[in-house]
Amino acid sequence: MTVQTFYRFISLNIWGNLPSNFQRSISKAYANIYNKSFSKYVIKPYCKLNYKDPDYLTQFTSATGNEGYSSFQDFFTRVYKTPPKVLSEFIWPCEGLLCDYGKVSELPEINVKGDKKNVRAIFGALGSSIPDDYYFSNVFLHNNNYHRIHAPTNGIIKSIEHISGDLVMLRPWLYKNDPSLPAMRNERVNLTIEDVNGKLWYLSIVGGPAVGTIVLNEAVKLNAHINVVDEIGLFLLGSTCCIAAPYPTVCEVGETVYVGNTYCSSQLQEAF
Repeated sequence: MTVQTFYRFISLNIWGNLPSNFQRSISKAYANIYNKSFSKYVIKPYCKLNYKDPDYLTQFTSATGNEGYSSFQDFFTRVYKTPPKVLSEFIWPCEGLLCDYGKVSELPEINVKGDKKNVRAIFGALGSSIPDDYYFSNVFLHNNNYHRIHAPTNGIIKSIEHISGDLVMLRPWLYKNDPSLPAMRNERVNLTIEDVNGKLWYLSIVGGPAVGTIVLNEAVKLNAHINVVDEIGLFLLGSTCCIAAPYPTVCEVGETVYVGNTYCSSQLQEAF
């Protein structure tokens, strides 16, 4: 048994079979460690280990508005001092690894607890309305990524849905043949945004182990207008963001995407 197979078995067959409420209780207790003041001493060595830029932290500030960070959780939910630069009309809403991508109708079905499902299942009740020619993306946010989700376009919020679920591990390398499997099982918040062209963008904000809460911005409400790069919500540790969009992306699987970077070029937009 490979290391990957072993951890997948632990995640799905042992941890994944525990009652969801029990998973959340354990995750909450684990996450509380990062709220303790002593955890702030991990931040500097963590940054040295994970970021090549020695000035990485200077572009962010504490979510609490205090000078410095009071805990690792405070650092984890950091905010940009200056909003991310918008490079296109349609942008990536988050920072992370693009680990799965393709046309909604062409992606293989995934076995979820004995049932084979299309990626539409990730988006819950909203999924059945996703057209076959839409493009699906799965972005994995590693612990060292920025963990706030932003609007990929200007538009109107047309629907919001919370789906209770499990909190199995999200690491895409554990699910080489079906990287979107955890997004079908885990707790998530789904919403749609109607863009200026009248087309819907589907977003699924997916939680994982040690995620205490998925927190939506107070301004995110049904029929509210939202501007590109406006904040939608944040994660408290670990996460994935799935997108079903009307346009193809210029990025490729295995590439790191960043908030504000171009999702779709103007030439591709015109073609659709």
